[in-house]
Amino acid sequence: MNFEHTEDRRMLADTLNRFVSEQYGIEKRNHLAYGDAGHSPDLYRQFADLGVIGALFPEADGGFGGAGFDVSVVFESLGRGLVAEPLLGALLVGRALIAGGTAVQKESLLAPLIAGETVAALAHDEPGSHYELSRVTTTAKRSGEGWVLDGAKAVVLFGDTADWLLVSARTAGGTFDAQGISLFLVPGTAAGLTRRGIGRIDGGRVAEIELKGVTVGADALLGTEGEGSALLEGIVGWGLLALSAEAVGAMDVTKQFTLEYLQTRKQFGVPIGSFQALQHRMADLLLEVEQARSAVINAAAAIGNEDRVQRERTLSATKYSIGRIGTLVAEESIQMHGGIGMTWELPMAHYAKRLVMIDHQLGDEDHHLARYMALGETA
Repeated sequence: MNFEHTEDRRMLADTLNRFVSEQYGIEKRNHLAYGDAGHSPDLYRQFADLGVIGALFPEADGGFGGAGFDVSVVFESLGRGLVAEPLLGALLVGRALIAGGTAVQKESLLAPLIAGETVAALAHDEPGSHYELSRVTTTAKRSGEGWVLDGAKAVVLFGDTADWLLVSARTAGGTFDAQGISLFLVPGTAAGLTRRGIGRIDGGRVAEIELKGVTVGADALLGTEGEGSALLEGIVGWGLLALSAEAVGAMDVTKQFTLEYLQTRKQFGVPIGSFQALQHRMADLLLEVEQARSAVINAAAAIGNEDRVQRERTLSATKYSIGRIGTLVAEESIQMHGGIGMTWELPMAHYAKRLVMIDHQLGDEDHHLARYMALGETA
């Protein structure tokens, strides 16, 4: 297998890395990420102008990439710069539109999304849930030719400022049934929708969302009524790949910070990197980071696999590895830095927080280990 990226992907990575290093330094990043909005709408549009969002989608749908390796290249670069813009939401909702949207839905929503003119968010997780895709208590009931939605959603990325929310709701079945889940495109300003924004510990924003009698038209339904579970699984798969690639980018920078510190920090008159115990720990860390990189390569290659079980097992195996290794990289890097590793002023501390929090997005390592084993039993 040829592991080298195409020339177009290398050019995209170079352009994106250069833009992030010049326009998204750590001080500016922290000012934006921990600010009231959690990101910069102006910079988000600049990312779109560079083609970053378009690279996430196929040419047939207005993008110019869309393969697994296109997504991994983009998000690895974003991870290197700790970019806190709402690009994951664009990927998830855009992929849902491509997979299940009507021509009208695609025309009216996908183009502005790729252009960076609108922000979209997936509103699926609910209070009390634990990453289960089929656990949906929010309801959608027919009302005339439209629908009325009632329920609550939790930890919605940039849900407090999103122009559009992709909301999962139950139109039939019980709380944990895969059948009976439907997806709806809901404007962020819809009557009856309440949003409470909260700053994330690693930067960016999430929102607690309450839907009380939110009325939407028949054209808000995305895909087939009651068959949203498969669509959800598909778009979450893209999210798992993106988060895993982002983590590898963050690991690379964290690794480099730690190497430089070991080479410059002196104790007893010599660099601490000359101590054999620390050399062994650093060597183990480097091997783990390369294992994480290999896992992302596997996921990028598998994302288009039509064999559902094989595809989903690979994605869960990758997210499990990323969760374990990301936490290890964060912990070891901080320990090898000593007390300074915990300070706000040191960029590495923010990378460590992001690596730990990636484990908790779209399912932590325990969840994906259990999912990997359960899928193996159905093979």
